[in-house]
Amino acid sequence: MAKLKADKSLDELERRLGIRFRERARFERALTHSSLRPSGGNDRSYERLEFLGDRVLGLVIAEKLFEMFPSADEGELSLRLNSLVSAETCAEIADELGLYEFVRHGGDLKKLKGERTRSIRADLVESLIAAIYLGEGLETARGFIIAHWAGRLEDAGSARRDPKTALQEWAHTRGPETPHYAIVDRSGPDHDPVFTVRVTVPGIEPADGQGRSKRIAEQEAATAVLIRESVWKDDN
Repeated sequence: MAKLKADKSLDELERRLGIRFRERARFERALTHSSLRPSGGNDRSYERLEFLGDRVLGLVIAEKLFEMFPSADEGELSLRLNSLVSAETCAEIADELGLYEFVRHGGDLKKLKGERTRSIRADLVESLIAAIYLGEGLETARGFIIAHWAGRLEDAGSARRDPKTALQEWAHTRGPETPHYAIVDRSGPDHDPVFTVRVTVPGIEPADGQGRSKRIAEQEAATAVLIRESVWKDDN
């Protein structure tokens, strides 16, 4: 078996998280990558914990969004939830906590930063959440999640995401089809054109948007649909 690797002890992680681990073996498992076992088995790695942690995270964030946005419909809540529990967000939390300093592995995973290891960093956060939930209870797990997602939860209410991304994710809650954009008009001189783009989503009325570039027109068209379908509120 490969030699166990970890740069820092669980004592340091306890201090960093402000949580005293009553079942330390579970937390060691939550930080153990499957590369530690030559067979790649998951009985001693974080993979099963990651499965559970993903669900606990989703429950806590969904509950908080339901409380924070009482007038938001299912589509808007789903968009916000998907962003907050995404691999990208979880990997950012892992970096903020410095979890890559504690991971135990049997391979060359000394530097768990960068796009290539985003899924590993995200899995570490989710497995850690599961370990907290199983060992310390739901309230402690909820406190951990709310503490580390607090700023992002506030941002979810004050800032909009890219409208094309938001429209695509909303469309995928209705079916597998992806929004289609097409230029329906181009006016003005070559040095100062105005594009009109129409976006089509199966099952709903198309919408047009205008802008001085194709990208801006597409964003305006996507925004028009999101507002018309009450996914976004009209700030104007």
